[in-house]
Amino acid sequence: MARYAAPGAQGSVVSYRDRYDHFIGGEYVPPARGGYFADRTPVTGEVFTEVARGTAEDVDRALDAAHGAARRWGRTTPAERATVLTEIADRVEDHLEALAVAETWENGKPIREALAADLPRAVDHFRYFASVIRAQEGRISQLGEDLVAHHVPEPLGVVGQVIPWNHPLLMATWKLAPALAAGNAVVLKPAEQTPASIHVLMGLIADLLPPGVVNVVNGFGAEAGMLLAASHRAARVPAAPKPGGKSAVLFFADVAQRRDAFYDKALEGFTAFTFGQGEGSTCALLQSPVHDEFLADAVQRTKEVRQGHPLDPETVIGARISREQVDQVLAHLEMGRREGARVVCGGERADLGGELSGGYYVTPTILECDHEMRVFREEVFGPVVSVTRFDDFANAVKTVNDTPCGVGAGVWSRDGGLAYRAGREIQASRVWVNNHHAHPRSGIGREDHRVALDRYQRTKDLLVGF
Repeated sequence: MARYAAPGAQGSVVSYRDRYDHFIGGEYVPPARGGYFADRTPVTGEVFTEVARGTAEDVDRALDAAHGAARRWGRTTPAERATVLTEIADRVEDHLEALAVAETWENGKPIREALAADLPRAVDHFRYFASVIRAQEGRISQLGEDLVAHHVPEPLGVVGQVIPWNHPLLMATWKLAPALAAGNAVVLKPAEQTPASIHVLMGLIADLLPPGVVNVVNGFGAEAGMLLAASHRAARVPAAPKPGGKSAVLFFADVAQRRDAFYDKALEGFTAFTFGQGEGSTCALLQSPVHDEFLADAVQRTKEVRQGHPLDPETVIGARISREQVDQVLAHLEMGRREGARVVCGGERADLGGELSGGYYVTPTILECDHEMRVFREEVFGPVVSVTRFDDFANAVKTVNDTPCGVGAGVWSRDGGLAYRAGREIQASRVWVNNHHAHPRSGIGREDHRVALDRYQRTKDLLVGF
């Protein structure tokens, strides 16, 4: 398939505005203090739009609009809210390519990732919470012969949401869908690196929502986010468990018993687990008898992974989010060298030439190191995998559990019982066994970043006497 045209270029499926103000009360309003900041695409490093800089006045104005809309929205029926969420899902699905191009241009991830994973899951998430809210029921408890308790779920009212940069549209959906389903109004602050793609989404769905139900205040740095978090006019939503750290993946020796489809799949899993835009980086543990053989094949497979223009559907590794992020990745690698880690492949800034020369690229990198090294234990949002060896099952599990890897882990073995035991012993919120980053549909299994419906509700106990 041909490469997608950049936003605004001839033949492109989407365009960005030259400027984005704050979206408050159903319309765009300029920043109270008149400040704007440049939004650069990591693909080429060029400025493609400018965005309003949020301040305390803007946050207050957005909260005013949200509070003005919250009561009416919260009193709509679950069926009405479910209908709106379903219409949003349909609208996103109808414009999936446009949103994917917009996100890739701002975020730098390969468009294949946005098309195949992020946006289809966003669509499904809206549909899932539409079904959940329709099926939700309160409870009644008989407390006595003349006393009944009605347990009624109610929205919190107004909630503030801060969205990170690595999955800007999907993570916005993870928060927006349950909040809206529960009947809340929202003030949303996108990441300072990726504020504009949220506005492309709002341009598609704003007409489906009453004014003030969703408001977007942009920010620069953490300023607007901190102002929103500090405000007493937005409900405190309990945070979903989200331990930081790396993703650890174990490869037991039996993986290399034969050079067959399973072995090829494991090598593919090695690269797929490692080189995505949103990954905090991976540590891989190879069992000693096959460490050298598997590592050599993994290096060869890594060198074959295509790094290129993020809008090319064949590209597997895209750009980092910013020049600062590139510098952080390179500093991480330099730390590893000082510790004694060996750079097996990659390990440098990538210049892809032409229009991409000003973009933010790092070569896919494999480091061979000891599990006690910081470079093995600490996360970095870059295409880096730190590899070490292990001797036996107990050694492998101990190493993984001593490493901050709560985000997720993987296990590869031809022995189903061995793989199952390792998956149960590893202390991570999700473990992939003999597959690489399979993601269930919303609501099936655990969604690490999903904020459940009940986080956006409180239960009222209505005690009725007769």
